[in-house]
Amino acid sequence: MTNSINIIGLMSGTSVDGLDICYVSFDNHDPSKYEIIDCETIDYDYNLKTKLKNIIKLDNDQIKQIDKEFGEFIGLSVLKFIKKNTLYKADLISSHGHTVFHKPEFNKTLQIGNGEIINKITNIKTVNNFREQDIQLGGQGAPLVPIGDKLLFDDYKYCLNLGGFTNISVKDSRTIFAYDICPLNTVLNHYANKLGYECDLGGKLSKKGVINIDLFNELNDLDYYKKSYPKSLGLEFVIENIFPITEKYKIKVVDILATYIEHASFQIKRNIDNGSKVLLTGGGTFNNNLIKTLNHDSKINFIVPDKTIINYKESLIFALLGYLKINGKVNCLRSVTGASNDHSSGDIYG
Repeated sequence: MTNSINIIGLMSGTSVDGLDICYVSFDNHDPSKYEIIDCETIDYDYNLKTKLKNIIKLDNDQIKQIDKEFGEFIGLSVLKFIKKNTLYKADLISSHGHTVFHKPEFNKTLQIGNGEIINKITNIKTVNNFREQDIQLGGQGAPLVPIGDKLLFDDYKYCLNLGGFTNISVKDSRTIFAYDICPLNTVLNHYANKLGYECDLGGKLSKKGVINIDLFNELNDLDYYKKSYPKSLGLEFVIENIFPITEKYKIKVVDILATYIEHASFQIKRNIDNGSKVLLTGGGTFNNNLIKTLNHDSKINFIVPDKTIINYKESLIFALLGYLKINGKVNCLRSVTGASNDHSSGDIYG
């Protein structure tokens, strides 16, 4: 692509399943024109994965230390990725980081993965910390992906990400709004772990379970589902609201998984108009039981794209957010987050 800018987008989700790296070439005058050159997910070793999973329990000094460690991991991973794929040096790194906590109601959010260290290791200009400014402007600091849904995937009224949390973007003729629907893989992975698995691969575990109607009803009665958008979720919600309910029920783990799949599907479908076309992405797309439950008795057309978009849509869009930031263009929408105004968010290093 002539007159292009090459950007590495990075994403580490709450499911802690690895660092997603997406190397994208954007048209420098029209970022809706792009080409994904290479993508890869870098697994976390046991030590780093354990730290990321438990970081919410640590004190500020420990979190600051892991912020530096994770920044080093990101920087070195990017260098290896560039060398392995013999890529032309990137013009920019744009990193979501890894969320430690997200409490917009208390004006607090924190993503680790030190941008200054990433920049020093790679010698590539780096943008990170996209959420904090939006929180300061009275917004939720999330979701951040909808600007990309608007610019890169305008064929779809709905874009649904089935990740650690299920979030949705909704477009109409005038604007776009978005919000988190419910926790997803943060809960499913937790219970798969209890059975000795990293995740409910293909939905094989939940498929063995029986739906518990009392648990199903109690989950659906949570106050969050009665709130209107803008709204967003963090791991705190799962710990404080989901697990206290699921743990009350002395039933098989596979029954909890089956019931949670039914619950998540119910919440998703009640947020989408019948007859609509919906783009599905995120790790939950590979959970066959979830997809089967979504499609069951449904008049919604759920579209599963190719694996590159499924796996790397978020890191692609973070590359876009970085492009918008360094060009002084809006990358955070008030219609999505509830902030006082649209703005260009992120910290730049280098």
